[in-house]
Amino acid sequence: MLIVHHLNNSRSQRVLWLLEEIGLPYELRAYQRDAKTNLAPPALRAVHPLGKSPVIEAEGRVIAESGAIVEWLCARHAPQMIPEAGTAAHDAHLELMHFAEGSAMTPILLNLYVSRLGEAGAPLKPRIEEQLASHFGHMEAILRHSGHFVLDDLSAVDVMLSFPAEVAIKQGFGAKLPKLAAFVDWIHARPAWKRALEKGGPYAFA
Repeated sequence: MLIVHHLNNSRSQRVLWLLEEIGLPYELRAYQRDAKTNLAPPALRAVHPLGKSPVIEAEGRVIAESGAIVEWLCARHAPQMIPEAGTAAHDAHLELMHFAEGSAMTPILLNLYVSRLGEAGAPLKPRIEEQLASHFGHMEAILRHSGHFVLDDLSAVDVMLSFPAEVAIKQGFGAKLPKLAAFVDWIHARPAWKRALEKGGPYAFA
């Protein structure tokens, strides 16, 4: 049985969503953030040295990092969600899988941390806001007519980019990014998403 170590209100929500979409049975081990610090509990360090979520246990392995987990699950259980190797779609898949946790998450996390500095962080805000708009705008521009990022049906990239897309809408970019807003609405309306939310909530972006 695959085990998911899931932290409430975190990016591991999309791993639960993926598992519900592909119908793969799993055991959920839930952890709660500290009410004061919002940090993950120390118990997660017993699972993986970084003490972060998501982490899965499967086939005798412990696998961390959202992108690696999504890629691993799709390769074994939902190969239709990864484009054929050697195609232009697969090149885009590789780029956007890394973009999701690399380029896109950098200004999101900076914005989160700098906002806690109050006036001390004010000099950094314009640059962070410019980068947020740039990255979210890129996501809007590359969405296909089908409403997906790489394929014309749900793919691994859609799963990975669901979190930064939710952040974009949560932070008020929706009016300028109608395709991205529609993408988020589509996710939240899916039965698999709702099942994942019931199992993994609370989740601030739902």
